[in-house]
Amino acid sequence: MVAVDAVIKYPENHIVLIRRKNPPFKGELALPGGFVNVGENVEEACIREAYEETNINVKIVNLINVFSDPKRDPRGHNISIAYLCEPLTKSENPIAKDDAQSLEIVQVSKIKTLKLAFDHKDIIIASGIL
Repeated sequence: MVAVDAVIKYPENHIVLIRRKNPPFKGELALPGGFVNVGENVEEACIREAYEETNINVKIVNLINVFSDPKRDPRGHNISIAYLCEPLTKSENPIAKDDAQSLEIVQVSKIKTLKLAFDHKDIIIASGIL
């Protein structure tokens, strides 16, 4: 399966994380993201998933990397394409939606101390925002 993850830069050195509503890692903090739909390109999927889970319209700043460790997801070998994103406008209204139980705006300097689902801490580190 192919998935996307969004590292959404938020004003003043913060990023947006969700608390997962569903297994695996139910209740844990994670990046907004999800599976690419058939017929959808990965950039569209990233923008869609970010909005569906956070209510934030984003623009992609750049590709972070492709994460393909077969053990990164307990459901099976899922490859994730991660993007660094930012809100389209300053007036975006972040709220948890869809697969997100809640949403947190987290100071970047606190990321290293948090437990995150999947390999999401590695993705954030690879983004270069830490």
